[in-house]
Amino acid sequence: MTTTDELRSRLGRVGIWMGSPSALGLDPAAAGRAIEDAGFTSVWVGGGNARPEDFATMRGLLSGSDRLVVAPGIANIWAWEPAAIRAEAERLEADFPGRFILGLGVSHAPLVAQLGHVYEKPYAKMEKFLDELDHPAQHGGERELPPVVLAALGPKMLRLSARFAGAHPYFTTPEHTAVARPILGPEPLLIPEQAVSLDPAAAAGVRTYAARYLRLPNYTQSLKNFGFTDEDIADGGSDHLVNTIIPSGVAAVLSAVRGHLDAGADHVVVQPLGATGAFDIGQLGVLADTVGGLLED
Repeated sequence: MTTTDELRSRLGRVGIWMGSPSALGLDPAAAGRAIEDAGFTSVWVGGGNARPEDFATMRGLLSGSDRLVVAPGIANIWAWEPAAIRAEAERLEADFPGRFILGLGVSHAPLVAQLGHVYEKPYAKMEKFLDELDHPAQHGGERELPPVVLAALGPKMLRLSARFAGAHPYFTTPEHTAVARPILGPEPLLIPEQAVSLDPAAAAGVRTYAARYLRLPNYTQSLKNFGFTDEDIADGGSDHLVNTIIPSGVAAVLSAVRGHLDAGADHVVVQPLGATGAFDIGQLGVLADTVGGLLED
């Protein structure tokens, strides 16, 4: 099995976070090739990853690239039985050794309700899921489970992440990274997502993106823990909040990515937003130019 140190070395400093390629109208293999050719070392795929077809998408990203590390960011555990997702993950690990990370998360109450579940005791749900995922009865043949990373915002989930390969916080700031690092300890991976905009025409899209996440209590409570107020969160977000969470322009983007790294992140996955508020593959080149020094570290 790939060790955390091996994975840390393979990941480097900066990767990409994107929505589902199919939802974006992108061919997975072509997207994987474009991301790797731009110099990035990983791609994390959002959208809940609730179906076997979503793992086929990750297979496409892996197949279209030579070295790219691919992960669901995250797979919603309410949508899966542990044995079923383990089987999907094992197949990708077997076919692309050392290039797949299994990202898992408890998602959010409104999204879980859409799956027909009641969002109760999410931490206990995750503990039980992980116990069953790694139970000897789930082990098939000689295949190994790839590294597991958990979506984590608060201290309890961060501490749980430290028992596995690490944590993948989303919609956070470098201040969150600075708090998360000592909770995790030095060995587990800390891989925050950072949404950015390098397109001056994307201001409305940035606000569309922010408003979507500011309706989810897990994120709003986390933001309040780091000094944002109800007034900041109301009405789609204050200018202060939006500009902090989604930096725009070359200098601000570079400062935010460096900020996470300086605060203890091992690898930052950057999500360049376009005019619709979704991942914009057309910004890969300018993003690579913006963080070029970090890609070469």
